[in-house]
Amino acid sequence: MKTSQRQLSSSFTKLYERLSSFRNGEDNIRDLEAVFAYMDANRDGRISAEELKKSFNTLGDQLSDEEAEAAVKLSDIDGDGMLDFEEFSQLIKGNDEFTEEEQKRKMMEAFRMYIDEGEDCITPKSLKTMLMKLGESRTSDDCVVMIKAFDLNDDGVLSFDEFALMMMR
Repeated sequence: MKTSQRQLSSSFTKLYERLSSFRNGEDNIRDLEAVFAYMDANRDGRISAEELKKSFNTLGDQLSDEEAEAAVKLSDIDGDGMLDFEEFSQLIKGNDEFTEEEQKRKMMEAFRMYIDEGEDCITPKSLKTMLMKLGESRTSDDCVVMIKAFDLNDDGVLSFDEFALMMMR
């Protein structure tokens, strides 16, 4: 199951894991500010999708335009299309301070990225398509296996509830 989770991980998740040491404790706020300042290349106090993408490239990870845009959109609380320090901090700290409604909304936005138009679940085909957009080439059989790892009712697809459980792990 761990392998399937790793296969579903995006470059964004990898950065999150690298920075997860900042999740707790006020002692790390200066470190978090330094990471933010590094990513804020133009020093305007906000991180754009392009700055996020360039930071990943510098760290040795590839981040697609779509993934950078999605990461900013999912974390952009004030809707300005950028991440200010508070939004960035919240992103790194995790969902602990979001209300249940905000968490569900953000989870639904992420879920919608993986489903085909007109569908209400993640299919092996839609998963394969999204992984390709993220730069991860997988076979249809790989996608079936990944879905099966989290498919609680064995219907061959991931519902929103199954997706949410997978993301909480």
